[in-house]
Amino acid sequence: MDIQQYIAADKELLLNLNGSQSLFWDGFMWVATSTIVWVPVAAMLLYIIIKNNKIQEALLTIVMIALVITLADQIASGLCKPFFARFRPTQDPNIMYMVDIVNGYRGGRFGFISSHAANTFAISVFLSLLIKRKSLTFMLLFWAVLNSYSRIYLGVHYPGDILFGTIEGCFIGYLIYLLYKFIQKKIFYFFLNSLRPPIISPLSPHPPFPVWYVFFFYFFGFFALIIFVSLLKNPKKFFFFFFPPLFFFFSFFFFFFFF
Repeated sequence: MDIQQYIAADKELLLNLNGSQSLFWDGFMWVATSTIVWVPVAAMLLYIIIKNNKIQEALLTIVMIALVITLADQIASGLCKPFFARFRPTQDPNIMYMVDIVNGYRGGRFGFISSHAANTFAISVFLSLLIKRKSLTFMLLFWAVLNSYSRIYLGVHYPGDILFGTIEGCFIGYLIYLLYKFIQKKIFYFFLNSLRPPIISPLSPHPPFPVWYVFFFYFFGFFALIIFVSLLKNPKKFFFFFFPPLFFFFSFFFFFFFF
């Protein structure tokens, strides 16, 4: 298959996966694709990491997470998109009027490769390798797949954009995990001589209160809230005006009850 055949197949697959006639799924994908809407879950995860580790271990983990996001995003957005200059489906003159869009959203000019796919899979792979818990791995991969598919649903990425973004993200996540292990074993142990495996690691013989079960219920409670928002007639308005205080209350109650 030459490049033109690949591009034609990519466009055909997009048209089969893009959009629907359902207002529910329009609202659901619109909310799920937002980066800001997942910030409370990320904050919960960081809180658990900080609470259950020594300060140097927690700082190293946070720095590595920031490095994962920065590398994955900059390679996708700063390098690949301007270099390949492939139009998004919603910006491509040959297909833009055949694509279903939601709330008039068309995204930026170029879309290869997908930053959403790169970022979410990079984080998912890094944290899955770091923590090594099946339930968390399932949640992270579920989140990454949902977030990536939402970009196709909204018409702002071809499936090929998602595929190569996923490959890039997985590679970056694995690479930074190797860097993390090197720093942990060679540098932290040498200089501090007191670094023990993180409590979130399966190597820990006596883990504390099962915080990952808490995170599991928090994640799906948050997911249920997204579904509720998607059922509303105007999820965008709800998101900006009512979602922040509602989720603040939800998070406060959750932390107070479990911690």
